[in-house]
Amino acid sequence: MDNREVIGSWLSGPRAAAEEMGVEFGYRGERLGLPEDGPGSIASVGRRIVALLIDWFLSTLIAYGLIAHRDVHLANNWALVVFAGVSMIGLALVGATPGKLIMRTRVVSVDGTRLSPLGALLRTILVVLVVPAVVFDRDTRGLHDKAVKAVQIRV
Repeated sequence: MDNREVIGSWLSGPRAAAEEMGVEFGYRGERLGLPEDGPGSIASVGRRIVALLIDWFLSTLIAYGLIAHRDVHLANNWALVVFAGVSMIGLALVGATPGKLIMRTRVVSVDGTRLSPLGALLRTILVVLVVPAVVFDRDTRGLHDKAVKAVQIRV
């Protein structure tokens, strides 16, 4: 193997190197029995990030509306509490937050049913901790979703 091939495999990453060796990864969600595209397929990372930004904006707006007239710095802390409350209630009742509804995504159990209230609570706590949400597998399921056996799908 010449140096250019070694550098090329390093630049393209381990997945590309494994694919060159004949390993098939399939599409996101294939291992879970989900379709490749359309409704029921795994929601893209872009949709999920935009949904998160919408939820955070709305939570911040609510916190500022309720608390900003007293203490602006305190409102920033309350935005996280509002975000957690909206996430937990939304996931437990309809399987989505306002941002997820706007972006046409939903959180469901791997078997296709709605999350239990306890699952919604655990998932929300893990999202608030941030790290479990940014570590994900090849199906782009974060540790917070894996912990409660959930997946975010397109609607």
